Amino acid sequence: MSIPSRKHALLFALLMSCYMAFLMSGILTAVNTGIDAGFVGRWLRAWLLAWGCAFPLVLVGAPRVRRLLLRYVGP
Repeated sequence: MSIPSRKHALLFALLMSCYMAFLMSGILTAVNTGIDAGFVGRWLRAWLLAWGCAFPLVLVGAPRVRRLLLRYVGP
């Protein structure tokens, strides 16, 4: 399966935001509310909210961070 190169940035943002939001929301949910019978439900609700925020932020932020990085380290 080959993905067109013009879609790479979108796919990267989708996968990276999903991965980071999933792990961070799980850790923070466990720290703040503990791991008990309702943990998975709380985690999934927190993950959906976090992912809804993270995806557009990665779409907007990644190009800016990339330009900033290139300014300091070059191409």
